[in-house]
Amino acid sequence: MHELHLGMLASLGTDKHSSGPLIPNEVFASNSAVMVYTSLVFATLLSVSLRVAGQTAYANDFVDPDYIVAGNFPTNTGGAQATINGWAKTLAAKGPWSVMDKQGIPPTNDKHDYLSWAPYWWPDCTNAGNTTVLTEQEIWTTCTYVRRDGQFNPDVRTVNDVGNFQDMSEAVFYNALAWAFTKTPSNTNSKDAVRFLNTWFLAADTRMNPNLDYSQMQRGPGRQIGSQTGVLDLKGMAKISSAILILRKGGNTDWTSDLDSAMVSWSQEYIKWLETSELALGEGSSDNNHGSFYYNQLAALKLIVNDKEGATQVTRKYFSRQYQSQINANGEQPLEAARTRPYHYRAYNLAAMITSARIEKYADPSSDVWNRTASSGAGIKAALDYAMTFSAADSDEASYAVELHPNVASVAAIYGDPDSKYATYLKKANPSFASEPYFFWNQPFAPNEGSALPSSTRAANAAATTSGSTKTSKSQSKDNDNGALSQTVGIWSMLTAIFAGYFLL
Repeated sequence: MHELHLGMLASLGTDKHSSGPLIPNEVFASNSAVMVYTSLVFATLLSVSLRVAGQTAYANDFVDPDYIVAGNFPTNTGGAQATINGWAKTLAAKGPWSVMDKQGIPPTNDKHDYLSWAPYWWPDCTNAGNTTVLTEQEIWTTCTYVRRDGQFNPDVRTVNDVGNFQDMSEAVFYNALAWAFTKTPSNTNSKDAVRFLNTWFLAADTRMNPNLDYSQMQRGPGRQIGSQTGVLDLKGMAKISSAILILRKGGNTDWTSDLDSAMVSWSQEYIKWLETSELALGEGSSDNNHGSFYYNQLAALKLIVNDKEGATQVTRKYFSRQYQSQINANGEQPLEAARTRPYHYRAYNLAAMITSARIEKYADPSSDVWNRTASSGAGIKAALDYAMTFSAADSDEASYAVELHPNVASVAAIYGDPDSKYATYLKKANPSFASEPYFFWNQPFAPNEGSALPSSTRAANAAATTSGSTKTSKSQSKDNDNGALSQTVGIWSMLTAIFAGYFLL
């Protein structure tokens, strides 16, 4: 009897937080069957990781469009602006993206429906009863799936709507910013941003239906349904909202009134789903980061549909509910600290807190949101200060160390950094932190760091007003990078490294 297990190899190693291998040995198949699957997944993961190489995806953020449109940027943010231009070009070369690109098909048989698989669920085919090697489809529908917190099943990236959405949201965000630097009605960056938005959300042949009914779908017998945690897949709507507001308020001529109206209509339909779907409401009631990101997303969508009052109501609901139990008096985030990757989850939830606060402050400038505290009396600043006391290496999370950095800059810009504690922390971790994109929108901060925009970049910006949008090849994009791009340490490259390590065992 052969029992092909997609969780793959016990020889991948041992979870340091458990007493045994990641997956019990008895559920594994013959070596030949496993190797066939391993090669398939490795190739998929490698292609995904290469697509995002060259830039780091911040967990979430919302940038005040009024700050961007005003264009009064501190002179020491020149290096960060140059990096943003580089990231915009690199990301644009990979687009556009669409839900129609995926190989898998949702239970509706409509590829316009978003699809992703729950990342921490692994198949146990012990009781499948098969006498021959199972096909992938048979594994997905006949094997029992079990949850292993914090342990990614790499085959979830064989259906990559989640990765494509993240890449798209990053590309739209950075290209909208890069366009704003030029102060022109239209340029290549804005054309690309608009093209990516139109392809993913609006064009009839490629649009996503406004629901997440099959996000983070749990596989197994009779389990072809979405999970409430799948709502997290579209947390990047905060970046999308920033970009759309920048294009809209900046008078971009590529973002036409017809496109804007169509995007408002799509967002209204999706808001209805978020506010009525059982899956979405379940996510909205989550006490940990899942609940935090739900409110990020919903509030950001309210801004897209020109409902600032609604956005404010959403964020205030978060700060009066989940937020109240998320921070202890010492600044610890107990619900995140209990996870298998506490350093990552502390930084992750902080990003969600900060994003909701940014959205509310934009929607209601009179808001006191930055002074709000949890029931313990501690707030965002205390949570950040406490998180800074940990080294990512202490919990074997060295690859996640950079995740805290944007939060450090955000807190410094909002609450001040009179003793340079935050600037010193970032400079020690990354001497060139002032060239990171987050440094650009987290101002005022570290006035003695950074540099002016290079004259060559200013000239390039002035010339970037061509009427046509050209798609650069991957090799050309790499050659044209401005040298300020940071090293990627995202989940895609991490997974690829895991598999590379396996093949060397």
